[in-house]
Amino acid sequence: MTSFVHVDQPTVHPGVQRAEILFGQIKAARAGANGSRPLIALLIVAVVAAVMVVADKLVSNWDEGALLAAWTVLCGAAFGIAALFAGSLRAPLARVAGAWNAAAARRASARADARFLETAKNDPRVMQELQAATWRQQSEGKVSVAAAAKVDALARVAARSSEARMPTIYEAMRRMNSSRYY
Repeated sequence: MTSFVHVDQPTVHPGVQRAEILFGQIKAARAGANGSRPLIALLIVAVVAAVMVVADKLVSNWDEGALLAAWTVLCGAAFGIAALFAGSLRAPLARVAGAWNAAAARRASARADARFLETAKNDPRVMQELQAATWRQQSEGKVSVAAAAKVDALARVAARSSEARMPTIYEAMRRMNSSRYY
């Protein structure tokens, strides 16, 4: 007579089940931490500041060899913390970088405007083009009357200063040399 033995064996290893549950919990915890990322970044900054204060108090009386070793350990710990919390620090650092780039763009634009206005003050053709563009935009309603009046006042000041100003020797020589070729 034939008999069959049925042993109920799990189809999945219990260790694999526990690992999947653990990974699921970690994933859920990370998904829930998105709202608290700014607080985590603030906590990291506070901890780093506290560590720096404590390290400064500790190493202020040490000799050079121990000081070098302490700063090496402190820098290693700082890099480790930065690597551990890189995901939390990415968004605040991206905002800081964006603000820095926007400020740099504003400064570059202001420098370009200043160079252009300086050129317009010294060259009446550029000033006439600037006035024409301002008047055209004022007639279209894109520029206020105050901005147009500012450009007109700048043109009057530039005209007065160019009439009363004596050219430098460099300007006179440049004008003389450029007249030979025309």
